[in-house]
Amino acid sequence: MLVRPSAVDTQRAEYEARFRRPYRARESVDAWRAATIAGFWAGLALTLAPWWANTPDGFLSDSAASLTAAGRITGLLAGYVLLVQVLLMSRLGWLERWLGARDLLHWHRDLGVFVVALVVAHAAFITLGYAGFERVGPPREVARLLTVDKYEYMSGAFIGTGLLVALAVLSMPRLRRRMSYEVWHVLHLSAYVVLVLAVGHQFAVGQEMSAPGISRYTSMLFWCAVVAAVLWGRIVAPLRMNLRHRFRVREIVPEGPDMISIYIAGRRMRGLGVRAGQFFRWRFLDRRNWWQAHPFSMSAAPNNDWLRLTVKVVGDHTAGLRDLRPGTPVFVEGPSGDFTADRRRQARALLIAGGSGIGPVRALLEELPPRTVVLYRARNAAELVLRAELEMLAQARDAQIWYVIGGRDEPGPRRAFSPAGLLELVPDLVRRDVYLCGSAGLVDASVIALRRAGVPARQIHLDPFEF
Repeated sequence: MLVRPSAVDTQRAEYEARFRRPYRARESVDAWRAATIAGFWAGLALTLAPWWANTPDGFLSDSAASLTAAGRITGLLAGYVLLVQVLLMSRLGWLERWLGARDLLHWHRDLGVFVVALVVAHAAFITLGYAGFERVGPPREVARLLTVDKYEYMSGAFIGTGLLVALAVLSMPRLRRRMSYEVWHVLHLSAYVVLVLAVGHQFAVGQEMSAPGISRYTSMLFWCAVVAAVLWGRIVAPLRMNLRHRFRVREIVPEGPDMISIYIAGRRMRGLGVRAGQFFRWRFLDRRNWWQAHPFSMSAAPNNDWLRLTVKVVGDHTAGLRDLRPGTPVFVEGPSGDFTADRRRQARALLIAGGSGIGPVRALLEELPPRTVVLYRARNAAELVLRAELEMLAQARDAQIWYVIGGRDEPGPRRAFSPAGLLELVPDLVRRDVYLCGSAGLVDASVIALRRAGVPARQIHLDPFEF
């Protein structure tokens, strides 16, 4: 069932005064992305250059030498890609602005698969190559590598390889969806153990890095730079921001049977540097919630008085947020994400939301240009939260809202989220940027329909989260 909004005149003048403002989209970041990709491949070439320079002719003279060479190449590549992996997740604000949060997560995921493949290949090639030199079988060579004194760092390398493979298996979508955010976060921290073991192994026994020389010192410089980036992005910058703003819970407001809004106040909010559509990682410092931080998008554009997140109660952590008291300190990390108005490429936009995804969509509506269209998906009218605010905003910003209500198999919703249905509701669909936030099923189905309707992929923006 499709429902147009009812007229809401209360507070309309206030919304018009606040939100009818000019807006100009920022330039594309394609040039920065292209430069970063070029830098990645240049770094890859520089990583292999010492091996090429130090390897004599005839290194492929027999199978053992060839396998050992392949092992060294894959080891160098694995170390370099692991370094890039850590840099991508350092949470540096400028890096995220250059590349976009969605691309960062995609590259982190894809490079993670590449790292696992390289590490396993490195271990296999080196073992087979050394076994060929020693003229023993692979099992006996593994035992020798683990027991001979000159290979004392090999045990750590084998442990790191095992942890990395286990983490890759647990990261498979079907297994990951069954874990709570807290369990997944703790497991993901084991990657830092892999990192320490890998770096120790590489600098202790790696042919190109174990001996003094330009390769060793250059690698050490790169790793020091990446560690500094992680310390800054994950520790120093958040501490500085929280000491400056001193965030506190201001108010908890019920929005529906299983939805609440949390208002966060602080000092000097004008200088926070956040945009509608972005998210923070929120750590509420009370007895129950202090030990875990969760990502939630803002459900209103930032202002000089407060920030707001609207949360769906779906687990132990979110259920505990209902009991927060005004004045509870909050430790905030961010802002993160590029689900923002300045990423659009067209003059107009379409917003598609479902469930708690209405939060960032409602915030975005404040900063997008006039004549934006909103499709709000819900199973029934009782699930439509922030409805009054949306309708006041729609009137103030000359926007249009469609409520798509009903089960996923009902004719109305199925028609609305088909290519033909989307074009009926939004005739100029292909000339709009589309922002999507909701359940995985809603997002996946919408992306398929949008692409079939002719919307270019670069005009589709998804709200990225870590989990």
